Amino acid sequence: MPEDRKKKVKSILVTLPKPESEKSPYYDLAKKYNVKIDFRSFIHVEGVPAKDFRKDKISLAEHTAVIFTSRNAADHFFRICEEMRYEVPADMKYFCLTENIALYLQKYIQYRKRKIFFGKQTAADLAEVLKKNASEKFLYPCSDVAKEETQKFLQDNGYNFTPAVLFRTVCSDLSDLAEVFYDVIAFFSPSSVQSLYKNFPDFIQNATRIAGFGASTQKAILEHDLLLDIPAPTPAAPSMTMAIEQYIKTVNK
Repeated sequence: MPEDRKKKVKSILVTLPKPESEKSPYYDLAKKYNVKIDFRSFIHVEGVPAKDFRKDKISLAEHTAVIFTSRNAADHFFRICEEMRYEVPADMKYFCLTENIALYLQKYIQYRKRKIFFGKQTAADLAEVLKKNASEKFLYPCSDVAKEETQKFLQDNGYNFTPAVLFRTVCSDLSDLAEVFYDVIAFFSPSSVQSLYKNFPDFIQNATRIAGFGASTQKAILEHDLLLDIPAPTPAAPSMTMAIEQYIKTVNK
């Protein structure tokens, strides 16, 4: 590690919304090492209006099942149904990537009376149950930067599905951060790296250490000629907090 990268870490900017729970591992990290950790989402989601969705000529009524990869997808599916005055039939089937997403559907439907299936994390976890429902016509609500793994899984396995772009990922206004400097900035998506440069086209890294979670995020960091100081996940650090903690242990001696 070059000498100028060994500077003590006193402040960290996490490019995510502030955690809802006080039990976040980031708070533990801040307390344990006496570092200041701020949260600021570099991107946000905006719904696609019904008039724009209509241009895609997707018929909601033709679909017998929905695949949800996030709470955002659920929010915008039910929003678009409401805007288009489409009443979701009681026998609609819901396939959710995680149990958390499945439980979130209680906000919109009578959970116990519906056909809801969920996996652990990926579409592959739903493979068995999808196979049993292979004759369904699936709607796949997604953003304009859809997670390719789910779409690829559905394509590779020959499912009859329609991707429906119901929300867009948009760069947030970060102008208030212009004169604020952090020792570490942690990124979690290529879009958040793009947002940094949209807001600050002349950004120079200098002694700021950059953390990146996931291969696509790390690729975006390197494409902007930034030094990636803290990659995650790694076998030794499966989470971003663990990766940052290991780095702090090295430099905050």
